Amino acid sequence: MNKKKNTGYLSSIHYGGGKVGVLLFHSLGGTPMELKFLAQGIARNGYTVSCPMLPGMANGTDVLSLSRWQDWYAEADKAFDELKAKCDTVLIGGLSAGSIVAMRLAQQRSNEVEGLLVFAPTLWPNGWAIPWYFNFYRLVTQRWFARMFRFKQREPHGIKDERVRNFMIEAFKGSGPGVEQAYARSGVMVLEFHRLVKAVKRNLGACTAPAIIVHPRHDDQSNLSNTLVLQKDLGGYVETIVLDDSYHMVTLDRQRDIVMERAVDFVQRMLARRDQQRARVGSVGVADAVQAGAAE
Repeated sequence: MNKKKNTGYLSSIHYGGGKVGVLLFHSLGGTPMELKFLAQGIARNGYTVSCPMLPGMANGTDVLSLSRWQDWYAEADKAFDELKAKCDTVLIGGLSAGSIVAMRLAQQRSNEVEGLLVFAPTLWPNGWAIPWYFNFYRLVTQRWFARMFRFKQREPHGIKDERVRNFMIEAFKGSGPGVEQAYARSGVMVLEFHRLVKAVKRNLGACTAPAIIVHPRHDDQSNLSNTLVLQKDLGGYVETIVLDDSYHMVTLDRQRDIVMERAVDFVQRMLARRDQQRARVGSVGVADAVQAGAAE
């Protein structure tokens, strides 16, 4: 497993492996660091894993709030092409808002995506730690008005495990901004995310790739109702796992081992499904050739 050198908390993470690639996107205002444990676990099984930093969607990469969700998607699309150039088969996924970016990619490139890994999906922030008055932000539709807002991340920071939470806080202290600033979200960023969600929700049925959804029952940021919508409206096979001892950041929290194990299991099953489909197509081709030869 070869790791590309990282130079900071905003750096992309890449692990070299075989001809099967897994592309994972970070959360809104988040960083690839939140996917590192998951990425390492998947890569240990021989897969190539890429967790790109999406400029504009990662905090500190768009201080003037100029980017739009289409810019985030363009970077995700580029990352897909780069991974596809190295791998024969690609699965995609993401954490929170990153899973919505992955769904957009699955809609646009449905014939190229083998599977979809969705972790704590957020169609709208409505977990128990989100203030009730945040719902009024749905009324904001103009970027000039959105610039007046900034949403700070406060404890528990999506992490139930106090040890892991304190470790993350110390890690961010050592790399520059505190965790509150590192995970802060500008009003424009939230507005653009809302626009992305609306674009994706208009055609969830176009996400035909098989999907696994992992969502905590007690998510502080994103209520389980978000997953119920996806379970109902996604266009392909969907399996759902509900965690009972994690908050929003399931790739970091107490049940991260379960998340990693189920993700690896899903990838392996999707590859077995792919091989079965190829064998079926091959046997049909042989049968057609035999029939054509007999007719001659």
